Amino acid sequence: MKWVTRTDIKVGRVACPWFIGRFIDAYGEFLFAPEDQLLEIARREGAIPFDATRFPEVQLNHRGERCAFEAIVEDYKFNDPALRRLAFMVRGADVKGQEHIAAEGSWIARHRSGLRASWDKR
Repeated sequence: MKWVTRTDIKVGRVACPWFIGRFIDAYGEFLFAPEDQLLEIARREGAIPFDATRFPEVQLNHRGERCAFEAIVEDYKFNDPALRRLAFMVRGADVKGQEHIAAEGSWIARHRSGLRASWDKR
């Protein structure tokens, strides 16, 4: 299966592919597309779009205050308390104004520029 999200890596766009690859689709292929081309690439490649906030028709997306990671956990029916806790951490790091939801998310949010710099050096 192919999956597609936006370029410009952030916490949610790292956490979601990790989660999908670990728990949903071990052989998944992940595509990163410019936001204005995301739906076109999803259609052309037969890919499942996720974390595409500009497009409300994308199912695996931010939902109110909740992040796309939480949508994936919910839609794929993962009820493990540890995964739900992880989802709060991702939201706290990924969604501006939600840093309070989990202390770990707040820490990640404060340090994400360093995480991004490390990713960009790859």
